[in-house]
Amino acid sequence: MSHQHTYNDKGEQLCCTQTHKVYQNANAEELLDNHKDHNHEGHDHSHEGEHTWRLFIPPVLSVILLLTAIAFDNWLPQGWFKDSIRFIWYLIAYAIVGFPVIKDALVSIKNGDIFSEFLLMTIATVGAFAIGEYPEAVAVMLFYAVGEVFQTLAVSRAKKNIQFLLDQRPDEVTIFENGQAKTIPALQTKIGDIIQLKPGEKLGLDGELISDSASFNTSALTGESKPDSKIQGEAVLAGMINLNTVIQIRVTTAYEDSKLSKILELVQNATAQKAPTELFIRKFAKIYTPIVVLLAILICLIPAIFVSNYVFNDWLYRALVFLVISCPCALVISIPLGYFGGIGAASKNGILFKGSNYLDALANIQHIVMDKTGTMTEGVFRVQEIVFQPETDQKHILKLVNAVENHSTHPIATAIHDYVGEVDSNIKIQETEEIPGHGLRSVIDNKEILVGNFKLMDKYNIKYDTNPQDIVYTTLAIAYDKKYIGYITIADQIKEDAAYTIEQLAKLNVNTTMLSGDKSSVVAHVAQQLGIKQYYGDLLPEDKVSKLKEIKSKNQSVAFVGDGVNDAPVVALSDVGIAMGGLGSDATIETADVVIQDDKPSKLPMAIQIGKKTKSVVWQNITLAFVVKAIVLILGAGGLATMWEAVFADVGVSLIAILNAVRILNTQYISNDKF
Repeated sequence: MSHQHTYNDKGEQLCCTQTHKVYQNANAEELLDNHKDHNHEGHDHSHEGEHTWRLFIPPVLSVILLLTAIAFDNWLPQGWFKDSIRFIWYLIAYAIVGFPVIKDALVSIKNGDIFSEFLLMTIATVGAFAIGEYPEAVAVMLFYAVGEVFQTLAVSRAKKNIQFLLDQRPDEVTIFENGQAKTIPALQTKIGDIIQLKPGEKLGLDGELISDSASFNTSALTGESKPDSKIQGEAVLAGMINLNTVIQIRVTTAYEDSKLSKILELVQNATAQKAPTELFIRKFAKIYTPIVVLLAILICLIPAIFVSNYVFNDWLYRALVFLVISCPCALVISIPLGYFGGIGAASKNGILFKGSNYLDALANIQHIVMDKTGTMTEGVFRVQEIVFQPETDQKHILKLVNAVENHSTHPIATAIHDYVGEVDSNIKIQETEEIPGHGLRSVIDNKEILVGNFKLMDKYNIKYDTNPQDIVYTTLAIAYDKKYIGYITIADQIKEDAAYTIEQLAKLNVNTTMLSGDKSSVVAHVAQQLGIKQYYGDLLPEDKVSKLKEIKSKNQSVAFVGDGVNDAPVVALSDVGIAMGGLGSDATIETADVVIQDDKPSKLPMAIQIGKKTKSVVWQNITLAFVVKAIVLILGAGGLATMWEAVFADVGVSLIAILNAVRILNTQYISNDKF
């Protein structure tokens, strides 16, 4: 299998294999170009199977030639199978799988990376040929090639979720031009164009819904299986699938600036931010490999001084075995693959990590500090309760309040309108004035109506029998015709999976604290409903920073969860900044380290669990590689290990590590499907 290396402008090697190159060095648009044939409409899955099958052709040919040669050597002797014919037979079996590796070794040397894994494999196998150990030379390179094939398949598996995102933007869209439907490349679509979208079709660009209503499948963007309904004027995003009738959408964003483009770029650039473990292994390999080569030379030559019956070929064989064992493939391959798997598993579930370093950081989080509004609550105010005097005509008063609040743009007015419905056109307001910090005063049918807080009641000397301090929620007091009618409470709705989130975080031994600028009584009420024991209200941005510093002073690693914009100082101070609802804001994607796309807090424990799983698998692989290699290296130096043990220590451990890394994608994480 061919290996392709990429170097930066300083000549430094950026990646080890062709599969790694896809992640490290391609931007979103380049990857889209590379996957033009993989979009949903025209994707021929038979080509994938054909490509996978072709990967095994060289190893299969090599193993057939090798087994045949071994049979001729041991079980089915052939008079003609000797000397040069035998050598050429084994050489062909070797060249089929060895030529790409030797080529990469030369390219690496040319670019300054002398002590690469490819050079180690080349020296060891060519040396084995030189001393006549043909079967073992072929076997080592063959198993190495098989390991590379499985590595390619494993990385492809890790990339599948990102490729699924790449598939979500169609290459062509249907637009209306001069009253005629016209199909054009999506890249040529301009802001302001009208797109027609049939049921089952994907939207190629961000836009605004012109049709009255529509229902969309947003699973590619959020990992959420439930349909998302939109009404006229609401924003719709590239990658959404139209579910019902033919609809029209006005394009509001250029193709390359769509939310999906930004998400693709974010995910594909994630591997540029290396985890500390990954950085350590890279530095370790640069020191470790030259030392191993030097030790192999010493193993071959030094015994000539001290051993009376020194045989060069025997000690050269030990040195070659030592080289094969020492190859750091299992570490160099499986560790990045583990992080690819973690990022892929997260993106599959609508969680975007800006780098593998944040997978590690989130795995170690001990404390999550969260904002209230928009994080644990919907951020949309709704009517909670209506408490009127017994003799009140509730329906009539609500209509009057709705008409009065229609003159306000405050969120409370929106909550009243959503609860009551359309304003009654028969209600004629004679005059209206807004009293700052108090509420509204209007006159309807020559009768005064007051709608506001209890300070408004005091201002107009309205007597009431309610204690405002006993009411938790935001309160709208009402007086009509000089008489106190009662009050309406307005509150932000708690998200349906918020309590479940706190419960799961507790199971993960993660402490939680809620910080909010909302009034303390409201924050206390929400916190108690969710089971959060530590909470603070009436906080200014600088107060939130102080509280976070206080928590960090206890030597705890802290993540902050908010909207990623309003709480920028706190996000900057935290170890990991997590933004909710990344689809809604470009600034959110830019600000946060981790983005929860579907706005569901229950993805927080899932993100932590993915981080912990990734870290666990990575360290399992590191431990396995070091322990096995250490044991076999000692045996090899003492002449007790052959090339076959060396193959297991290198390729066998690599395969086990790769299969272990794939488990990250297959693991079932904390689910929020019931929400």
